[in-house]
Amino acid sequence: MAKLGRQAYEEELLRLQTELVKLQEWVKATGARLVVAFEGRDAAGKGSAIKRITEHLNPRVARIVALPAPSERERTQWYFQRYVAHLPAAGEIVLLDRSWYNRAGVERVMGYCTPEEHRLFLRQCPQFERMLVEDGVLLRKYWFSVSDSEQERRFRKRLDDPLKRWKLSPMDLESLTRWEDYSRAKDEMMVHTDVAESPWNVVEGDDKRRARINMIAHLLSTIDYHEVTAPGIELPVRPPSSGYQRTDRALQREVPDHAAKLV
Repeated sequence: MAKLGRQAYEEELLRLQTELVKLQEWVKATGARLVVAFEGRDAAGKGSAIKRITEHLNPRVARIVALPAPSERERTQWYFQRYVAHLPAAGEIVLLDRSWYNRAGVERVMGYCTPEEHRLFLRQCPQFERMLVEDGVLLRKYWFSVSDSEQERRFRKRLDDPLKRWKLSPMDLESLTRWEDYSRAKDEMMVHTDVAESPWNVVEGDDKRRARINMIAHLLSTIDYHEVTAPGIELPVRPPSSGYQRTDRALQREVPDHAAKLV
C-alpha cells in the first residue's frame, strides 16, 4: 500500500484536529469523561499520534498521563490504584501514553511481575474497565502495531538523531531481541481483555501518517458528540491612558536578541 502523501495528510489532519476541538468543547459542556489508552510496540507511533491529538487542545481539559516505573510504595498497592488517581473528572480528557496494560506487556515479558500477578491482572482488568464504563467513563483503547523491520529502521534512525536518541531506552533495545515474547504476551492480553464493553482497536503503524489519520478518525466516530455553540465574544474598548509610563528598559534584565544573528 502506497504511503499517504503529505498534502492529503496535512489537509485531513487539520480537519480532524478541528473536530477534536469540537469534541473538547462538547466534553466540557456535557461533563463527559473520556479516557484514551495508547498501547503497542515500541516505536509504533503512539507518541506522535498523541502529539497531533493535543496540538490544538486546551491542556487544562486534555492532559497526557505517562507514568514512570512504580515506586516502592506503589508496588505494595492494588495494581490499578495509581492509575485511578489520574482518571478524568467531569469535563476532562485523559490520554494514557501506556496504561495499566504495562502488566500484560513489559512487566510480563521482562519478569517485573510474578506469573500469579499477571494472571490476576488478566482476571481483574475486564472487571476494572467494566466498572469505569458502567460509571459513565468513555474508554477507548488503541493498539499500535508495527512490523519488525520498520521498528528496527526507526530505532536505527533514532540512533543518528540527537533530538530522538533519548527515546531509545534499554526496554526499547530489549524489544528487538524479545519480539516473539512480546507478540505472545500481546496475543494473550487480547484474548482476556478484548471485551464488548472496552474492545481493542488495532492501528497499523508502518505508515505513520496513515496511522494518525486512521486513529483520530476512528476515535471521533465512536463518540456521539456535537458542536457546542460558543458564547459571543467582543473585545472591550481600551480605556484612554491614565498617564502610565513603562519602566526604563535599562533597569530590566532583557533577554539577548539571539534572533538578530540569524538575519
